[in-house]
Amino acid sequence: MSANPSRRDFLRHLALGATGYLLAPLALIPIPPAVAAGTSLQTRVANHIASLRAQGMIGAKDRVSWSVYDFTTRQKLVAINEDVPRQAASMIKPFVCQAWFFQASQSKQIDYTPAIRKTMERMIRSSCNDSTNKLMKLVSQNASGKGPGDVERVLKRHGPGIFQDTRIVEYIPKGGRTYRNLASAGDYHRFLEAMWLSKLPYADEMRALLALSNRDRMVDGVAAMPDNVRVYDKTGSTAMLCGDMGIIVAPGERGGSYPYTFVAIIESPVRIKAYAAWMKKRGDAIRSVSNLVYQDMKARHALA
Repeated sequence: MSANPSRRDFLRHLALGATGYLLAPLALIPIPPAVAAGTSLQTRVANHIASLRAQGMIGAKDRVSWSVYDFTTRQKLVAINEDVPRQAASMIKPFVCQAWFFQASQSKQIDYTPAIRKTMERMIRSSCNDSTNKLMKLVSQNASGKGPGDVERVLKRHGPGIFQDTRIVEYIPKGGRTYRNLASAGDYHRFLEAMWLSKLPYADEMRALLALSNRDRMVDGVAAMPDNVRVYDKTGSTAMLCGDMGIIVAPGERGGSYPYTFVAIIESPVRIKAYAAWMKKRGDAIRSVSNLVYQDMKARHALA
């Protein structure tokens, strides 16, 4: 049973009764101490990633991107390969929802119906590919009718400063083998920041969607996380990618809350045959880095 059974409980009413499942805590690789007092989180994360590579948790040829932003101090704490486009996998799904929200905010002919909400819930909570393709087609029908590229065009028309490296060129193929849609860690960070600060239309709905109970790699199974940490996220998984992007909201010892973004992408240059073993190691690597980041945030803000 997870050591964090209540972190999303308060959000489940917003999620229209969504029910999730809890993961057993995972054994995490020990975090090396900082090289010296005051060593930056950027340096500590970079050193830890090197350690994870040495231990085979991240492959020698795997490409990685990481981003951490502290809303409290308004500081970017980690930016590693942040502007490199990488495979998006299912992490593109919130972007598809946002494209539809852009359209709905601009047209009285586009209604946010319960059916649309259910489609989005399936996309985020269950990572349903059929629902994602359905919404992509609706976005295209509301635009030029030219297919998946319409989703990218809508995003860049309404959020050019956010979706800088995003490339959407395909529906999700049968079997979920989607490798051609791209986005960068920087894109995910800018999207999350704008959503959190309500600078996007339907930001409250997007937050509720990303708060739906689902399996994540940044909080579930991370030993340092207290029970009442809240998380808004979407994972991505293929035979070439393991990732997660979201916002962690941590409670302070004396009250208050301290949100920060966390984006992690591990991409293989080739399709992996031993998918389960590869994914477990990369997922554990992301959890290990998340553990390090939380401990740093705890020291910065006297978190619980």
